[in-house]
Amino acid sequence: MNFGHPKDALGAGVAYLTEDRKGNGLILIQDVKQNITLANLQEIAHRGRIDNNAEIKVANEYRASLDIKTPSIEQKVGNLSGGNQQKVSLAKCLFVKPDVLILDEPTRGIDVGAKYEIYTIMNRLVQEGMSIIMISSELPEILGMSDRIYVVSGGKIAGEMPTAAATQEKIISLATDY
Repeated sequence: MNFGHPKDALGAGVAYLTEDRKGNGLILIQDVKQNITLANLQEIAHRGRIDNNAEIKVANEYRASLDIKTPSIEQKVGNLSGGNQQKVSLAKCLFVKPDVLILDEPTRGIDVGAKYEIYTIMNRLVQEGMSIIMISSELPEILGMSDRIYVVSGGKIAGEMPTAAATQEKIISLATDY
């Protein structure tokens, strides 16, 4: 399926969390609430104006459900830790209410504790019925978080396997034999 514009993907129920949260995922000089609601303003707007109370409510709900550690939803995202920035990016994706969530390197540049929190959120979302496609270059992450693994090499699918049959050696072999 090809999408000509991000709006087309969102309309089809697909959201994408970029691997470059600072460059493409967040507006670092904006606050937490604005970053969370940015991708779905129509949800909190009435007659073309943002309902500030609705925006605050949504941001506080995601702050609580994703355990975003910030003194306030008015805090500038650039002042948060990498893990909390990633949770804000994830909240922005979730606010569009996707059926399929594509996570590109979801734990890049965050500490071990934040990685665990992201994994916990991902598992919860899957249990709630969301489909997640995770793109990762970290083999332990792939083996630990996946139900099925597709190895892409040279721009093409080089192989696929259920996690139960996967090993680091098999994945590396598929990735390098193209």
